[in-house]
Parts: sequence; structure tokens; C-alpha cells
Amino acid sequence: MRLKSVRRRILRASVLARSTTQLAGTGGKKQKMQKLVDGIHKFQKDCFSRDEKLFETLVGGQNPLALFITCSDSRIDPNRLTQTRPGELFIQRTAGNIIPPYGSVTGGEAATIEYAVSALKVRDIVVCGHSHCGAMSGLLDPASVETMPAVKAYLQHAEATRRIVEENYKYLTDPVECLTLTVEENVLVQLESLRTHPSVAAAVGRRDLKLHGWVYEFETGDVFAFHPDKAQFVPLAEMEQPAADPSRTLPPI
Repeated sequence: MRLKSVRRRILRASVLARSTTQLAGTGGKKQKMQKLVDGIHKFQKDCFSRDEKLFETLVGGQNPLALFITCSDSRIDPNRLTQTRPGELFIQRTAGNIIPPYGSVTGGEAATIEYAVSALKVRDIVVCGHSHCGAMSGLLDPASVETMPAVKAYLQHAEATRRIVEENYKYLTDPVECLTLTVEENVLVQLESLRTHPSVAAAVGRRDLKLHGWVYEFETGDVFAFHPDKAQFVPLAEMEQPAADPSRTLPPI
């Protein structure tokens, strides 16, 4: 088995070396891709070698702490944000952390949610919005997505968010404050949409599942959580945390 592992590494190194040579010959426009290839070299040399035992344990399956639903935005790194390791987060990423209501579309969102709850038995789901969200900006300014029909159509699943902001917060004139509020309201709207999924509704009804709404402000590192009793987002540190569950490898969310 050890010999096979060595052979696989040699093969990987050979493939990566060829990729590096090919990229080097295509000029500057491939420099961004080169960064990815260099990153894989570094991962295999440093990270994988250091945590090889961890990666070997992943072959036996996964038992994630939570389903983490967040935006596709490249500025958001769920594992880095929560300081979790491979196998500890089941992640779903969509534009604007949007969750289409159950039955409205047949796609990966519903399948991911159902698998997380029914097969992996996650006990927490986090819907995490973030500051300066491009999807929410597009929601507030429909003209900006007019030439992107797929984006325009997908944002219809956040129409309730737009109506709430437009009709209930007319006094907000500052665009930054309006966008921040929209991000927060959208997290709450998507949590309601999440509850339309039968697997979620059933698990919540059995008290086997808890839902959490977060907003991550990446420029400050702050994370805010929705506090049901206060009906507002508060710093995550102010949220009362339940007693630790010994069946988990990390404290519960």
C-alpha cells in the first residue's frame, strides 16, 4: 500500500510538472492559472504531508458539524472563517446565499439540503450573508443585471427581500446602510425559504435541527447572528451558546 501511495505521488508530480511547463509557454495571460497550480504544489508538499493522517480518515466517510449555506463570493472562506478542517463543514454556495423554496426548482440546492439533513444528520444549518454582497446590490438595482438573464431569474427567489426593504425602509437613503440592511433581511427571508424544505421542517419539528442566521463583515472580521428574542442581529459573541455536546469534535454553533 505504501508503494502505491509513493507511485501516486510521483504521478501527480509528473502531471503537475507538465501543467506548469504548458502554462509557462502561454505567456502572461496564464499567470493567474499558474497561481492555482503553484498552490497545489504547495498544498501537496506542505499541507497534505503535514495532515496526511487526517486525509486518510476522510476515506471512511464524513460527519460534518453543520451545513453552511453562504454566497459564492470569492471573498468568503467558510472554513477559514469558522476555523474548521476538512470533513467538518458541509458547504452550499449560491449567489446571494439564496435558497429557492422547495419545489420551485429541481436543482442542487434542494438536493444538498436534503442530503445534509436526511443522510448526514447535521444538527445545525447556518445561512450566512456578507457585507458588500454583489447579488444583493443587483437585487436593489435590477438594471445592473438586465444583461444577465440567469442572474436576473435567480434573484427572483429574493424578491421578498427586495419588497421588504423597498416598502418598509423608505426612510433609508444611504446606499451603504440600505445594502447592509438588505443583506440582513435576505438572511431572514432565506431562512424562511429553508423551512419549506420537508427534511428541514421535519427535523426542526423533532428538535433535531437548529437554524442560524449570520452576517459576516469581511472587512472587519465581525460576525453577527440573528437574535430571535431581540429581533435583530447582534455580535455572535453575545449569543448564548448551548452546553457542549460530547458527540461533536467542535463546540456547537
